[in-house]
Amino acid sequence: MRWSQSHITLHRASSSLALQLRSLLRRCARATALRPGKQLHAVATVTGLLSSPNLFLRNAILHVYAACALPSHARKLFDEIPQSHKDSVDYTALIRRCPPLESLQLFIEMRQLGLSIDAAAMVCALNACARLGDPNVGPQVHSGVVKFGFGKCTRVCNAVMDLYVKFGLLGEARKVFGEIEVPSVVSWTVVLDGVVKWEGVESGRVVFDGMPERNEVAWTVMIVGYVGNGFTKEAFWLLKEMVFGCGFELNCVTLCSVLSACSQSGDVCVGRWVHGFAVKAMGWDLGVMVGTSLVDMYAKCGRISIALVVFKNMSRRNVVAWNAVLGGLAMHGMGKAVVDMFPHMVEEVKPDAVTFMALLSACSHSGLVEQGRQYFRDLESVYEIRPEIEHYACMVDLLGRAGHLEEAELLVKKMPIRPNEVVLGSLLGSCYAHGKLQLAEKIVRELVEMDPLNTEYHILLSNMYALSGKVEKANSFRRVLKKRGIRKVPGMSSIYVDGQLHQFSAGDKSHPRTSEIYLKLDDMICRLRLAGYVPNTTCQVLFGCSSSGDCTEALEEVEQVLFAHSEKLALCFGLISTSSGSPLYIFKNLRICQDCHSAIKIASNIYKREIVVRDRYRFHSFKQGSCSCSDYW
Repeated sequence: MRWSQSHITLHRASSSLALQLRSLLRRCARATALRPGKQLHAVATVTGLLSSPNLFLRNAILHVYAACALPSHARKLFDEIPQSHKDSVDYTALIRRCPPLESLQLFIEMRQLGLSIDAAAMVCALNACARLGDPNVGPQVHSGVVKFGFGKCTRVCNAVMDLYVKFGLLGEARKVFGEIEVPSVVSWTVVLDGVVKWEGVESGRVVFDGMPERNEVAWTVMIVGYVGNGFTKEAFWLLKEMVFGCGFELNCVTLCSVLSACSQSGDVCVGRWVHGFAVKAMGWDLGVMVGTSLVDMYAKCGRISIALVVFKNMSRRNVVAWNAVLGGLAMHGMGKAVVDMFPHMVEEVKPDAVTFMALLSACSHSGLVEQGRQYFRDLESVYEIRPEIEHYACMVDLLGRAGHLEEAELLVKKMPIRPNEVVLGSLLGSCYAHGKLQLAEKIVRELVEMDPLNTEYHILLSNMYALSGKVEKANSFRRVLKKRGIRKVPGMSSIYVDGQLHQFSAGDKSHPRTSEIYLKLDDMICRLRLAGYVPNTTCQVLFGCSSSGDCTEALEEVEQVLFAHSEKLALCFGLISTSSGSPLYIFKNLRICQDCHSAIKIASNIYKREIVVRDRYRFHSFKQGSCSCSDYW
């Protein structure tokens, strides 16, 4: 059959348009430009260009979705492309973005089809191993590196080292490093990251000082290490040397990394410096990434009012920024503010699964049961978000805290997914708060099957036995735990004074100012007692005496232990080390106990101070004898 001239002209025009679209799609992939990529996809679909002989357009669109971190979209297109039109580049694009197990399956499929493996594919496979979290898979892929002849490729060796570093296998990482003929600055930085993470900042500093060349990442790793370990002055010194001495710019990645470390450690001093420097260097519009990091940092360092100011001054806010501010408010017990802000968020961006975790958490910490129920109902029916295990955990926590344990237990039973430790742990905590021993015993049995060595569940049940009068059973239970080698995680409280981190454990006497701290503690306890404080000995469960015996002496010992809790020691150090009336910020690795909560509440009124305590789960802002949690936590 002979084509007419019009058919030939139309075919040429179609081929020309297809080539132009491919060129534009490649540019979208390189620039990770999703919106124009989707528009070009629509043009290709409407014009019928996705059919043969223009199947290469599907490959180009696949690369756009893969580059823009939409692996499900990319995989759908990948599956529609005939096997004869798939090459190594297509497989590599998917391996780079898909979930780790799926990525490794694709890598195996790629090998079985006899497609060539280049350095890029090998690096993507190694990164997938690191994301998978299974230390047994890494060495297998490492043997593949040698087999495929990449043992001398620095880029691939760096990925192997990074894999070993993530699993704490520094010896293996160093061995690979030693085999690289000329280690690059990236090679050195991978080793530095591992040493800082697994051997500490002092050992990391030795590596850092020995590096023949340093890039922004190396400086950032070292600074973040100092911030995370409470070495504020060293972090400041390095920041200034990096910027003013070596001429490096604090780009978005560096800024966000340092601010993230400040968020985790509670070091607002470095965070404020970074904020001020960023404004001077970039102007007031810091962009979404840095703005969001600042909101998160200020919220997690106890400065929620500053976090709100930063958020309101952001010129553009995405769902991550909204989640940061809602999550921050939730941690500070400001549930009503979260509920009021949510409608404004919906007008600006589409909420996601993380948004509802913040909403449900806010309702849980503020006792907003009915609002929480409504959000949970709307999750799938209104916002088309399938409830995840974290949403169920928040809902169980919300109901349990409010005393609706039967409803919480029923929800756990009806969950379409198996409850994890967080869900059952939330229910167990509610059992402890409301004295439901029988249900607690049942939950602990399930939790022990999941994690036999978790101390919290065992200690909580042991305490419940003691508080319900079953002292002998509690003592027997404790002896079994001791025999198994199960130990309670020690409570630690930290406080920053003049940019220096000071840490305390219960009964700690290692601080240089110990004598002053304990003199202040004695004085504070006397003043607290005069103001109505009564030690809550149920927070320090009494063992070793029968119900018929004289426990007066033992009770006095329990009170002394209560007085020396880490929060109280940190508070006393703050009182003797800072100016009168200035706020104090204390960070606790575990949940604050009821006795310390009562004591600090009274102390805030006696000393006319705002005392902010960040425990494992939330913030407590004590002012004038009351707490932001309204004693509901």
